[in-house]
Amino acid sequence: MASGTLADDIRLKLGTLSPAERKVARVLLAAYPAAGFETVATIAERAAVSGPTVLRFVARLGFGGFPEFQAALRAELDQRNASPLSLYEETGDDTTGDDSAAGLMARSSKLFTTAVARTLAETPPHDLERAITLLSDRKRRITLVGGRFTHLLAQYLGLHLMQLRGDVHILPERDVERAAALARLGRRDVLVVFDYRRYESDKMALAQLAQDQGGKVVVFTDTWLSPTSAHAEVVLPSQVTTPSPYDSLVPTLAVIETVVAGLITALGDEAHQHMRRTEDVSRRTGLV
Repeated sequence: MASGTLADDIRLKLGTLSPAERKVARVLLAAYPAAGFETVATIAERAAVSGPTVLRFVARLGFGGFPEFQAALRAELDQRNASPLSLYEETGDDTTGDDSAAGLMARSSKLFTTAVARTLAETPPHDLERAITLLSDRKRRITLVGGRFTHLLAQYLGLHLMQLRGDVHILPERDVERAAALARLGRRDVLVVFDYRRYESDKMALAQLAQDQGGKVVVFTDTWLSPTSAHAEVVLPSQVTTPSPYDSLVPTLAVIETVVAGLITALGDEAHQHMRRTEDVSRRTGLV
């Protein structure tokens, strides 16, 4: 199987599946990972295919049978729901390896280099292109939101977008302002969500609300996929491997900066002019 999650493997194989098997794949991806724990008969009914088609699909993923597929999914969920505390307890007593500063830097260099390389290599080009298309569409309003740690990434991407184009907003924190911003969501809106394991339930609600109101959703998440992915037009997963119990956001930062590079190209001279106007306003008002 390919590296990453079962969802990654399913997406990578979509082009090689039969039409009936693709129906099974779409049913699983639409409600991932919960759909994978349904019975063969239930999945077959939802996909409007036969039970043997579901079993053939599972075999195409490299499993000997449906129980083996579900066992792999359960193992993935254990990792998906891991907290920094549980990861610390798993690795805290590990005294192997070089704990010196030089050893830590060598280990970090290897982990981060591999994680960034894998993240960029496993990002489907069409998803990256679609994200750039949505975020560079000047007719669309962009709203970004993150979580306890990932709000920093939402702000980072948002600040870049604000320099390149107009109508970009960070979802407010205060309840009244947040409700007003969410009530405005419509068909011309793009909601950008950052959501990583120990997924936050409000992100799922936000993504569903945006989709229900006709907007588009772009999700930055980990390789286990936030539940918000079920409502997303684009999903950009990243590796989170790190030398500490905390998930790394370094690979996601690399994806963000790749998106920004694509936006500069897509927006062209208008981005340049927008930056000039912003710099001029900053100078005139003493903000620089």
